[in-house]
Amino acid sequence: MTLLDFRAGAASAASAKSVTGPAKSLTGPARTIPDADPDRPAVRLDAVSRRFGTGPTAVLALDRVSLGIAPGEFTCIVGASGCGKSTLLNLVAGLDAPSGGTLSTYDSRVALMFQEAALMPWLTVGENVELPLLLAGTGRGARQRRAAELLGTVRLDGCADKRPHELSGGMRQRVSLARALAQDADVLLMDEPFGALDAMTRDLLHDELERVWRETGVTVLFVTHNVREAVRLGDRIVLLSSRPGRVVAGFQVPVARPRRIDSAEVAELAATVTDALREEVRRHGR
Repeated sequence: MTLLDFRAGAASAASAKSVTGPAKSLTGPARTIPDADPDRPAVRLDAVSRRFGTGPTAVLALDRVSLGIAPGEFTCIVGASGCGKSTLLNLVAGLDAPSGGTLSTYDSRVALMFQEAALMPWLTVGENVELPLLLAGTGRGARQRRAAELLGTVRLDGCADKRPHELSGGMRQRVSLARALAQDADVLLMDEPFGALDAMTRDLLHDELERVWRETGVTVLFVTHNVREAVRLGDRIVLLSSRPGRVVAGFQVPVARPRRIDSAEVAELAATVTDALREEVRRHGR
């Protein structure tokens, strides 16, 4: 599955995307979190559902999710395991289609970054970053120059000729971020990209991601199980219910940047979100 993020880039190469699923009769309340800028969304989901299988064994992963993401917004998605967070990202990336509702990315280009870096071990770091550009038909010289720029952006200057096994886990994730940015994405989807890292490395990468987000203006949709991480990074936190995933709450993050994950303000809001998450899990008996 190492080419999955490049397939996501290829799937989003068109300047506009609107995916509509067949109408379904789905139970449960539909909730909408207000957009940061409802007139200029980068991504919009209107009553989006995703059902896997048919008949009595079918699994309803997402149930009428409505959500708008403004350009440049950093939105974090939290929820219990199995609530459909990754399914939602796959739909936005174009790797899957909704069973119901409408999903639009308008003129946004979308890139997807996973928990594992998924670098090609036989390629150098620079060649890994170049790969989306190669698939897009970019010439060799332009590819190399752009890869060098992006490695500088993620502070990996001088690492272009190294192999992935020569890098630490945090450095490999930086390469993965550079590769995602090589797709000239307007929307960056991140599926627990720091979940496997130690606390110190994760904290450093929070700083790096926030810096890159500020410098590039990219829209970020970030999935995490770590509520403090969501408060540390996000402009807004969206809470999904246990399966089927529904939007049950939204939290604006008023804490000034830059933030520390161990600050009192972050801890206070994280406790509020965690209480809501616990109540949702308790309500579903999970």
